[in-house]
Amino acid sequence: MNAPLAGIRVIEVGTMLAGPYATMMLADLGAEVTKVEPPGGDISRRVGDSYFASLNRCKRSVCLDLTTAQGRRRLGELVEDAHALLVNLKPSAIRRLGLTYEDLRHSNERIVCVALTGYGLDGGDEPAFDYVVQAATGVAALTGDPDGPPTLPGYSSADNSTGLTAALGLLALLVSGRGGQVDVCLRDVMLSQLNYRASAYLNDGVAPRRHAFGAHSYYVPAQLFPTADGYLALFVTHDGFWRSFAAEAGVDGFATMAARVAHRDEVLAAVTTALAADTATGWEARLRPLGVPAAAVRTLPEALAEAPHMLVRAGDFTLVGSPIRLTGHTPTYTPPPPPH
Repeated sequence: MNAPLAGIRVIEVGTMLAGPYATMMLADLGAEVTKVEPPGGDISRRVGDSYFASLNRCKRSVCLDLTTAQGRRRLGELVEDAHALLVNLKPSAIRRLGLTYEDLRHSNERIVCVALTGYGLDGGDEPAFDYVVQAATGVAALTGDPDGPPTLPGYSSADNSTGLTAALGLLALLVSGRGGQVDVCLRDVMLSQLNYRASAYLNDGVAPRRHAFGAHSYYVPAQLFPTADGYLALFVTHDGFWRSFAAEAGVDGFATMAARVAHRDEVLAAVTTALAADTATGWEARLRPLGVPAAAVRTLPEALAEAPHMLVRAGDFTLVGSPIRLTGHTPTYTPPPPPH
């Protein structure tokens, strides 16, 4: 069977992570992605070959200087034959280079133009790198020990999330059959992902706060716990899970979610004492057959070793493959485009 996006032609004017990740996900599904690189190449090439490969496999690239009339003319030729254009630049640069739908509709009325920015096409040019946005939207303030400093997640959550959202917006307008502008920004995506945290504040006046070991604000116990060796993530969301866990761990009482929330400190103390009797991997092996959500904290190398089906070859690179499984489609992974 043909790839689901076979025949769909996407132009990417992107840099670093968010935009390239969006178009790579489309390329994995069969879209023909042409990456437009400036003279000297995408700046991410300077980070390292493996970094560039992790975001740009399955694409081809052209080198165009969009600040020149010749470069813009060549881009116009590409647009005439394309279904979508995704741009990951500052709003002023997007407009200056003529990369909005209003600019390009004269070349292709059905083109889908996606602007992926920090604060929106009308939000200004303030710097909006991933870590900056995590700080600005409350993510860093929500992360870490309550008695310690705010903490950033160990990966680029804002860039990756915004890339996926941009790809979704692109496909939504493409499916509609009409051209137009898609406007997606890092700030708004991260605020949207704070959904139940924001709702608790907006509707109930409950300001979010940090809990030790990353504890969930609603469910108890749902957090990391120290064990005899290593840390265990335990996520008890209903009374059935609790009954199974409590019977295995020898914990009495707190039969309902309401009781566990009302007596959070006592529950956490009892669970912490019980889990000290075995290792994290030991508890995982005991609890999973009971259907209790639990996992020992692993390093990335350990996690990759346990998921060999996710590792793919793209030329000389071993990469994490697409997480999307579709009936009748197996991605063909090709290496990233070479430098010009």
